[in-house]
Amino acid sequence: MNPQIERIINNIEKVMIGKRTVAELSLVALLANGHVLLEDVPGVGKTMMVRALAKSVSAKFKRIQFTPDLLPSDVTGVSIYNPKEMEFQFRPGPIMGHIILADEINRTSPKTQSALLEGMEESSVTVDGVTHVLEKPFFVMATQNPIEYEGTYPLPEAQLDRFLLKMQMGYPEIDEEMEVLNRAQKTPPIEELESVVSLEELKSLQLEIKNVYVDDTIKRYIVDLAQRTRTHSSVYLGASPRGSIALMKAAQAYAFMYNRDYVIPDDVQFLAPYVFSHRLILKSEAKFEGITAEEVIKSVMQRVPVPVQRLVK
Repeated sequence: MNPQIERIINNIEKVMIGKRTVAELSLVALLANGHVLLEDVPGVGKTMMVRALAKSVSAKFKRIQFTPDLLPSDVTGVSIYNPKEMEFQFRPGPIMGHIILADEINRTSPKTQSALLEGMEESSVTVDGVTHVLEKPFFVMATQNPIEYEGTYPLPEAQLDRFLLKMQMGYPEIDEEMEVLNRAQKTPPIEELESVVSLEELKSLQLEIKNVYVDDTIKRYIVDLAQRTRTHSSVYLGASPRGSIALMKAAQAYAFMYNRDYVIPDDVQFLAPYVFSHRLILKSEAKFEGITAEEVIKSVMQRVPVPVQRLVK
């Protein structure tokens, strides 16, 4: 694994126990300039994961607790009149950070959700007709509770498509939870966590990702997977071309993490469920039968031939 990436993951593991895959996937999204939707029940460490990631890379961390009464200006910021200067001055909101935790994003209204999603898509926010460019790097990890639905506003499919990856934390194993309790008796590890990579180093890594080679065979494999999701008998709406691009970028980041300057089919196969699952809309009869998007993607991967050699032009 890339030494800088290894340092970040090891640093996160000082706080998060048994969540190496989640840490790796979070870094994949960060390196690929994407964003993550983390869907899981309360209390499994979602906030701690984002804080640990931000501290590890010397990033400015901001947390937004989404509630039904939250306004777009509470996210983006607001212009306030200064009588002394006789002009309006912009007071930036919590979106003006490097790593943003959008906690329980489905608790707030679609209007407020769109204020965050504009920043995710455009890397800028517009307040009173003035566009403010967000600092780089800019990474959003949004969380939502899959259990409680009262008083929530589920993200529309078009907005879900803005997230590079969707994943779950999951409950820890018995031994891991015992270690969590042992650490909780002492000073919380997050308070003593120090950065191991600077922001400039992180920006450099993000640029290097773009140089990872993706052969036409791999690109065709990605496209074939996306196409098969669109024609699957259980799927009403399949993965969009944005999903294909997201899978390619995520695969580039994942290959780079493991010290490769080229993407292999294994990268695509590992990441496909995380990239495609939230982009599929299943038919009502498939949902009634208990079929999940992850199962559809697994069946698609079984049907699409895995490339074993490069295309010869």
